[in-house]
Amino acid sequence: MSFRTKRVIRTTPFMMIYEFFLMKYLFLLFGGLDDLYVLLLTVLFGILNIVPMIYEEKKSRFITRILSEIAGIWIWMSLFFLFDILIIYIIGAFIKIPFYLVVAFILLVPIITVYSYYHAHKFIVHEKTLELDNLSEDINIIHLSDVHYGSIRHKNHILKLRDKIKEIEDDCDLAIISGDLADGSCVVEEDDFLPLKDLSIPIIFTAGNHDFYPGIENVYAACRKADIRILDNEGMDFKDLNIFGLTYSFGDIEKVSLDDLSGFIDENKVNILNYHVPQNWEGFSRIGFDIQLSGHTHGGQFYPVVWIGNMIMYNMGLFKRSVGRKDRYLHVTTGVGSMDYPFRWGTDAELVILKLRPKS
Repeated sequence: MSFRTKRVIRTTPFMMIYEFFLMKYLFLLFGGLDDLYVLLLTVLFGILNIVPMIYEEKKSRFITRILSEIAGIWIWMSLFFLFDILIIYIIGAFIKIPFYLVVAFILLVPIITVYSYYHAHKFIVHEKTLELDNLSEDINIIHLSDVHYGSIRHKNHILKLRDKIKEIEDDCDLAIISGDLADGSCVVEEDDFLPLKDLSIPIIFTAGNHDFYPGIENVYAACRKADIRILDNEGMDFKDLNIFGLTYSFGDIEKVSLDDLSGFIDENKVNILNYHVPQNWEGFSRIGFDIQLSGHTHGGQFYPVVWIGNMIMYNMGLFKRSVGRKDRYLHVTTGVGSMDYPFRWGTDAELVILKLRPKS
């Protein structure tokens, strides 16, 4: 049983308690519902949250994927219903709120849900320019991350990703995936990433934490079948680029020290670190990496988490600092998939063309 499944099983009882009181007070706005019926709805939620996921770990099926998506949709909506209820009950403690306003507040949730679902499934292409020393020609990199192939984002997601990259690959030299190609919500079969083999540019991939949940060797086997180049704590050259893939996991894996990484630096090339999490940029910059490519955050994925993320971390976007009179960059993509729930509100499902240009 994967880390992700164990996490969901452990947290579901607490989610059920939350859902019981959420639905109780939600129904009270419309006259109330007997606690027994609320309890039955809560038990149904618990079953829906766990059972499809357990089956998906062994074999992915259409029906269990649909049930997983329904569970994800409800969890998303229940979070925003909580905000609604808090606002309604707090304001209602001081003034009487007309019933039509209560209904309007409640209807905001499905409206936001429909918009967020649509936005999460629409790939957006952004372009950003980085000026660099040691570059003799223009190089365009498609940077993406957090594809999160799984129960909710399944084979159609990979097909759609392939088609989007094909639209822009003629103007690009390679694609780099910064981890979480899979998410661990279903088994990964050898042919699952095969559509990406149709692309004419090389694809580089370095694993993130979610890639270990369905079994990292399963993910690697699917990558090899799709001709995706795996950088697992190793490096490669590409034109004027010196690229190192630093694998990231929550589990116990081989660690690479800063001393070992510094031995990889080539002063005559542009040194790129592909690392799933936007952490230790300052340290990696000091030892000579010109660019760090990361994901993991999803940009917060939805409000108000987006605002919180922007305040406390390198949440999304392109960051620049000067080290030893050289510009160093960190690019954090918001990813093309989504964490658990297929929704985005305030962030894009993005592919970013990083336009590397010789410094004038």
